[in-house]
Amino acid sequence: MSPKIDVPRAAAAAMCVVKTHQHLAEFIREGMTLAQIDAEVARTLNALRCKSCFLGYKIPRTPPFPSHACLSVNDCVVHGTVASFDQPLSEGDILSIDIGVKHEGWIGDAAWTYAIKSRSDEAKALMDCGIESLRRGVAAMQPGAQLVEFARAVQGYAESECGFHLTRGLGGHGIGRKLHTPPFVSNTLPNLPSEWPDATRTWTPGTLVAVEPMLAIGTGQTRSEPGSWPIFSADASLSVHYEADVLITEQGPRNLTELMYDLPDIIA
Repeated sequence: MSPKIDVPRAAAAAMCVVKTHQHLAEFIREGMTLAQIDAEVARTLNALRCKSCFLGYKIPRTPPFPSHACLSVNDCVVHGTVASFDQPLSEGDILSIDIGVKHEGWIGDAAWTYAIKSRSDEAKALMDCGIESLRRGVAAMQPGAQLVEFARAVQGYAESECGFHLTRGLGGHGIGRKLHTPPFVSNTLPNLPSEWPDATRTWTPGTLVAVEPMLAIGTGQTRSEPGSWPIFSADASLSVHYEADVLITEQGPRNLTELMYDLPDIIA
């Protein structure tokens, strides 16, 4: 295993993310605003002696990210901010929470999707599909296999078996001491090699990545405002986001955030 990864510290950072999700699943109630939830994220991270690695994050031509967590409601696929949904959460809303932390110099980054109080049959099917697609994708991350096998497993299940749509152009990434490092891990198979140059790389022991299927009911296309963080499904259909931190070992993939599978689907 590569000496570049401090496994105990990487696992501890991932566990900070898990504990934050566990707390939020008990804390969030119908009628809360995203501002209230984000403030609780900040308090929880402080208690865990870590800090958000999202708050203030910068990309070109976009203001620094303004929230401690990505809070994405209903048709918001990812990168939802406190201002992206300004009304209280109500029964049937779907909330994806992406938590990224820095703890003792190492990054943890994982997301889960929750239904507020109840959900439609279609929302349940989408959420179940998102969770299972993540499971299958992680299982495909075997040492020596190509990165593209992750996408083959996720896309084959989510689109061919479930009939939902993976968001195009978005995917997972390496983590470690920085939030985003190579390799990029697409959720969909490339049509051309130039679309995903890393696709034929192999999973090697010591690789640490955050993999994250993002699905919508009606389309894999997105819409967003220039210079704005939130990304929405192009047809305003419901979307979900699941993300895990995975370390490749000689024995196979080790999901450092595996306890998130025990989180409730319905909260409040």
